[in-house]
Amino acid sequence: MRTHDCMASILHALLFATTARAFYLPGAAPHNFLRGDQVPLFVNALTPMLTGSDDAKLKSLINYDYYNPRFQFCEPEGGPQKQPESLGSILFGDRIFNSPYDIQMLEKNGTCQTLCVKRGVTPEDAKFINDRIREDYALNWLIDGLPAAEMKLDTRNGDLFFDMGFNLGNDDGPYHVLPALNNHYEIVLRYHSPAPGKYRVVGVLVWPSSIGGSQEESPTCNTENPAPLLLTEDQTHTIRYTYRVTWNESDTPWATRWDNYLKIFDPRIHWFSLVNSLVIVVFLCVMVSMILLRSVSRDISRYNAIDLSEDVQEDWGWKLVHGEVFRTPRNPMVLSVMVGNGAQLCAMVGVTLVFALLGFLSPSNRGSLATVMMICWTFFGGIGGYISSRIYASLGGLERKKNVFMTATILPTIIFAVVFLLNLFLLGAGSSGAVPFGTMLLIVLLWFGISAPLSAVGAYFGSKHGAIQHPVRVHQIPRQIPPAPKYLRPWAAALLSGILPFGAAFVELYFVMSSLFASRAYYAFGFLALTAGIVGLTTATVTILFTYFILCAEEYRWHWRAFLTGGGSAFWLLAYGLFFWASRLSLDSLSSAILYLGYLFLLVLLDFLITGTIGFLASYWAVRRLYSSIRID
Repeated sequence: MRTHDCMASILHALLFATTARAFYLPGAAPHNFLRGDQVPLFVNALTPMLTGSDDAKLKSLINYDYYNPRFQFCEPEGGPQKQPESLGSILFGDRIFNSPYDIQMLEKNGTCQTLCVKRGVTPEDAKFINDRIREDYALNWLIDGLPAAEMKLDTRNGDLFFDMGFNLGNDDGPYHVLPALNNHYEIVLRYHSPAPGKYRVVGVLVWPSSIGGSQEESPTCNTENPAPLLLTEDQTHTIRYTYRVTWNESDTPWATRWDNYLKIFDPRIHWFSLVNSLVIVVFLCVMVSMILLRSVSRDISRYNAIDLSEDVQEDWGWKLVHGEVFRTPRNPMVLSVMVGNGAQLCAMVGVTLVFALLGFLSPSNRGSLATVMMICWTFFGGIGGYISSRIYASLGGLERKKNVFMTATILPTIIFAVVFLLNLFLLGAGSSGAVPFGTMLLIVLLWFGISAPLSAVGAYFGSKHGAIQHPVRVHQIPRQIPPAPKYLRPWAAALLSGILPFGAAFVELYFVMSSLFASRAYYAFGFLALTAGIVGLTTATVTILFTYFILCAEEYRWHWRAFLTGGGSAFWLLAYGLFFWASRLSLDSLSSAILYLGYLFLLVLLDFLITGTIGFLASYWAVRRLYSSIRID
């Protein structure tokens, strides 16, 4: 998965679906081959990968085009032809081309074939290839929609699985000083026959090898302890690429052919994460319920028992600020815009979750995930405009046209600016993951040509509904605010409140980060969906709890504090992202480091908006319910 390029445009880490066995696109039809039919092999971009060991680190975030001339790969006659791709596929960094491999169904079984001989490989190209081998780059092929993979063993439970992609070369052991280039490929194609004379591809395995010696003689494809092909960086080389296709019949039906690819590593860890999250949210719900049922109910009964006809009455606790609690906060425009954009993102996540749980985000339909998220964000502009408009009116804002404009443009502009700068670094590094200009223009048209007008329509309906009615009036003269305890100060409260939502998703977050940045595909989407729901509920309950504590401390400026408290988990996400960099990444180039920090910044920003919006809206609801339950003179 080319997730670092997807992050540049849509981010997030927030990709949901069911388990692997419910991961197929409804209505997708298999392709039946006849004996002798051509089986096309398509090539994708070269991507850095983890080598598989527990202490392995990702060494780059740059993708390269397969037909980059410095790799010296064999090209088809007439030149490479780019395959049509969806918007999401382009954003994921897919660059799919045809190839010169001649594969025919059940033909040339076990025959050694020469792909081409590349002569005149310069020392500069040799150095470029060796550097990419040291950075653990992998080749990515596609046959009938299935990615080429290496069969590996899960040492934890002894299960065999398909690890997508295979190494460009080998720099382990004796090849640490001078890497060996893999120039021979053992291609094993598994097929299933649903009916006599009809065949379907159900598995693609590749074992790469390095065969040195004379590159001009007739090939033997002998992989038994051959001398490796070493590209010294002081002379010109010749490279002979060979391959051999082997056909293996399999009992695996077409409908379950992805099961070998979609492996959930150690599901007990996911269950532990889910149980841990459930324990946290149950504890929070019980605590909040006790506070509401005991403390608040007792206070309400005591306030309502006071005889309002008496000349002297004593208020205490949160009732003291009943005349201030709905006072217009500072910068209501900025707050309402952030809440509106956060609501739009929440709607996007929710609908993407539904599509994923229904099985529409199939891995065989490349780029479907990014496409769905982009479309949802675009067409949910009306939700953002509606929420922003009503919140702004409720906070006493008067510049409604300005609110509509800022809600529709500020967040897309910030994201586009950051993505554009990161794209410049990708272009400078010669990465195939750089988003083409035409695609960037299409994204701008989606955001500002569709999302912005829909945001204006939503703001119109929000204005028609008007401001939310508050149960108490605001005093003309604001009261003094006593010093608050240190743990209720804004930044301290944000950090403290963020621990619990972050803790609820901590274990699952490791797998998500590995998918987003370390080229590891993530498949435990059922666990992720439940964890996301728990995080949302935890964020809401924690924010309500802290807002109650703030009001009891006679601090009535709760609006911004509720948003900041709700978004507190984003600060822990930032800290975890830096820890993940130190523990799982080894980015030597400046371009890769800037790319990682840029994508992490966008991920943290969107997480802050989503969780902050959840916290603010939950607190707004709780405060209105609280003050509508007492009698005010």
